[in-house]
Amino acid sequence: QVHLVESGGGLVQSGGSLRLSCVASGSTASIHSIGWYRQAPGKEREMVVVLTSSGSTVYSDPAKGRFTFSRDNAKNTVYLQMNSLTPDDTAVYYCNAIDYGQGLDYWGQGTQVTVSS
Repeated sequence: QVHLVESGGGLVQSGGSLRLSCVASGSTASIHSIGWYRQAPGKEREMVVVLTSSGSTVYSDPAKGRFTFSRDNAKNTVYLQMNSLTPDDTAVYYCNAIDYGQGLDYWGQGTQVTVSS
């Protein structure tokens, strides 16, 4: 089992920045892919950025050029640095990890990001 805990969300003005963190615990060695998703009110959850099992970092089009994924393996933590935020970025941001070996999909509880205009 893997447990994910996100933090770092909050209220920010348009054009501002936030850095989200996701700490993984448990069977972290079983994680093959990890990333960030978001869900805005009334919309489906969408991918923001994923570190794939092959080591590639894949960004969604809205995230390209503004968001940066990073990780600290020693701390079992991944980060999402978000710059030039707009109200369209308002959503609950979730950390996701996948164990392809066991076919398991893990989600954190989410952290709210609100961007005011």
